[in-house]
Amino acid sequence: MFCCLLIWHPAMSLRGLSILTIPHVCHSHRVYWPLFVLIFYVLSPLPHFIASRCSDNTDSSSNACRELAHFLTTGIVVSAFGLPIILARKEVVKWGACGLVMAGNGVIFLTILGFFLIFGGGDDFSWEQW
Repeated sequence: MFCCLLIWHPAMSLRGLSILTIPHVCHSHRVYWPLFVLIFYVLSPLPHFIASRCSDNTDSSSNACRELAHFLTTGIVVSAFGLPIILARKEVVKWGACGLVMAGNGVIFLTILGFFLIFGGGDDFSWEQW
């Protein structure tokens, strides 16, 4: 089971990055502005990392640090989906490239979510032990 999960995560990340780079390879979409969503991929797990360090793992009904981390992560993810739309509305990129970048965003963010759901439980497979 664990071996399959270790293979699944990089394979899905590679698929998402492939979908993200397809618009830049096509001759009609030679604009590289949508690659700025890569910054959002790096920024999205940071609030969770910081919140897990500054708060304990008690199952209390409300934890302000974790709620702020969820809010910031949601803002980062929404911004990653909003950037290609804004670029397409301003006609910096074409709508086809916008659609491919949004599909790549979906795959990458679902992969990041899957990583934290599988390895973030605090058990033997936890990323915190790395």
